[in-house]
Amino acid sequence: MHDHDDGPPAEAERDRAAPAAPPRHRDVTLIGVGVALAEATSVDEVFKAVGSLDSPEFPLDGMAIFDVTEKWLSLLGRYGYRTGHGRTVRMPISTDHPSTEVLRTGRAVYVPTVEEYRERFPTTWMLAARKGSLSWAFLPLVSTGRITGVWLVAFVDHVEFDSGMRATLATLAELISRALDRARTGEAELALSRGLRSSMGRGASEYHGMTVASRYVPTGGGLVVGGDWYDVIDLPSDRLALVIGDVQGHDLHAASLMAQLRTAVHAYAAEGHGPDAVLSRTSRFLTSLDEDRFATCIYIEADPATGTLHMARAGHPDPVLRMPDGTCMIKHLRGGLPLGLMPEEDDYPVNVMELQAGEILMLCTDGLIETGGLDMQTGWIRVRDAMSPGPTGDLEGMADRLIHSVVGPVTEHGEERPTPRNEDDIALLLLRRDTGAQQPVRPVRRVLITIEQDQAEGLAEARTELRALLHDWGRPDLVDTAVLLASELLGNVLVHTDQAAVLIAAVSGEPGHRTLRVEVSDSGDELPHQRTPGELASSGRGLVLLDILSDQWSVRPESEGKTVWFELAEEPDGGPDSDADADAG
Repeated sequence: MHDHDDGPPAEAERDRAAPAAPPRHRDVTLIGVGVALAEATSVDEVFKAVGSLDSPEFPLDGMAIFDVTEKWLSLLGRYGYRTGHGRTVRMPISTDHPSTEVLRTGRAVYVPTVEEYRERFPTTWMLAARKGSLSWAFLPLVSTGRITGVWLVAFVDHVEFDSGMRATLATLAELISRALDRARTGEAELALSRGLRSSMGRGASEYHGMTVASRYVPTGGGLVVGGDWYDVIDLPSDRLALVIGDVQGHDLHAASLMAQLRTAVHAYAAEGHGPDAVLSRTSRFLTSLDEDRFATCIYIEADPATGTLHMARAGHPDPVLRMPDGTCMIKHLRGGLPLGLMPEEDDYPVNVMELQAGEILMLCTDGLIETGGLDMQTGWIRVRDAMSPGPTGDLEGMADRLIHSVVGPVTEHGEERPTPRNEDDIALLLLRRDTGAQQPVRPVRRVLITIEQDQAEGLAEARTELRALLHDWGRPDLVDTAVLLASELLGNVLVHTDQAAVLIAAVSGEPGHRTLRVEVSDSGDELPHQRTPGELASSGRGLVLLDILSDQWSVRPESEGKTVWFELAEEPDGGPDSDADADAG
C-alpha cells in the first residue's frame, strides 16, 4: 500500500485494475526468445530458449512438455524438475489433471493459486504440491489443427495471468509447437536417410571382369540423404545392372520417393525386363505415387565377360567415358523424358556400347557437375580435369578426386576454407572394364557411335565425340579433315539408305606418330561408287573427298551390308612438307 493519497479514488482504482505495462527489456527478451524458438530443433533447445525468460516479470519455477497418444499423456521433457531417475512418466487421459482438461476442452488452463489448484483438481493436487510452485499454466500445443501435446509452466511466485501474460504464453506455445514439429520431422528424416545411405554403401566391388566404385555425398539441405541415389543390382547369368537417379527436391518426401523408386527398379530388374522397360514401368510407378514430382535416371545392363553395355536414359546427364590414356569425353546417349513427367508417352531407346579393357564409364547426378555455381559446360571441365590424371587401376583414388574437386577445401587468398554444403546431393558410380579380362587389348582409344534414321541430332554428337577423341592431335587441320570425312560417310548412310549408321573410330600408335582409323557401316546392300559431281551438286562428294584427303580408304562388303573406312596419319611437328623444303635447300 502507498502512504500518500494522490489523485481521485476512481483513478487509483483504475490503475490497480489495469494490467501493468511490461517493461521494455521484457519485450526485447521476448523477441530474442522467439528467434531462438524459431531455430530450435529439439526439446532441450526449446527449454533453453524459454528458460531465458526467467525474471521478476516471468518467475519461472519449472516446465514440462507432455506428448499425446490415443490413451496416454507421456512426459516428453522437463525443466526445473527432478529427473525421476530415468522413469517413464505418463498418465491416462481420463486422469483428473489440468493437462487432461486441456485435451478435453481444447483451451488453456490457468491456475493462479495453490487454493484453486487444490479445489479444482483434488485427486492430483499432491503431484504439484511436491514442487512448491505457487501458480501454473497449461497450454495446448497444436499441430495441423489438432492437439499433439501440452505445455506446463510453473511459477515460483503468484501470477495473475492477465491478458498480457496470457497472450505471451499463447505465443510461446505456438512457437514451441512449431519447434517440436521440426524436431519430429528432423528425427524422421535422420532415421530414413541413415537407413537409405547405409543401404547404398560405399567402396569398390569386383564382378569378374568389371570393377565398380561408388560415392554418395549429402550436400543438399543439411540432410544425410536427399533424392539422389545409385544402385548396383546382381542379375542372372553373371550380369549386373547399374542405376543412378535423382528425384526432384531435397526434402523428406523426395527421399521417401527415392527409396520407393529404388525398390521398384530392383523389382523390375529381377523380373528380367530390359533397360527401356525398366524405365517405362518406373515412370508409371512414380506417377502413381506423386503426379507433381519427376526423376531423372540412367539404367545400364552390363555383361562383365564381354564389356557390352545396354543403356537407357531418362532426362539424366550423359555419362563420361575415360580411355586408358586419360582422354575423357561425354558419351551421348539417346534418351527419353524424365520419369513421371509424361508416362503415357514414355520412350527410352536402348543404347549399346562395348566398354574396352581399361576404359572407365562415369555416371553422376548433376550435383557433381553444377555445385559451386557452375553450369553443365564449366562443370564438365572440372569433371574432366579431376578424372583424367592418375592410373586406370586406382578407381578409388579417381572417385576421391572427383568428390574432392567439389566438396574439398578451396584455397582463397592463401587460406583454405570449406566449400558450401547447402547445394545439391552427389551420387557417383565408376565402372571399369578390367584389363585382366580374357580378350585382346584394343587400341588405346576407341569410340563406337550408332545413329538411327530418326536421330539426326546424333550427327552433331558424333562430331563432338570424334573431336574429343582427337583432343591432343598434332595438327588441328587434320582433326577438321577427320570430322569432315566422317560426317560425309554418316550423311551418305542417313540420306541414301533406310538403315542405321554405325561409326567406329580408333586411334593407335605413339603420340606424334599415331593413326586414326574410322569405319562407317550400314546394313544396306548397295555398294557406294565414285562419281564426279557437277559444279552445283549438293551430294556425291563423299568418296571424292576420301580420295583427296585421306591417306587410305576402301569399301569392305560384309555378310550384311558394307563398311567404308579411311585412315589418317598424325604428322609430327615439321611434317613432310618441312622435310621436302629442307631437301630442296
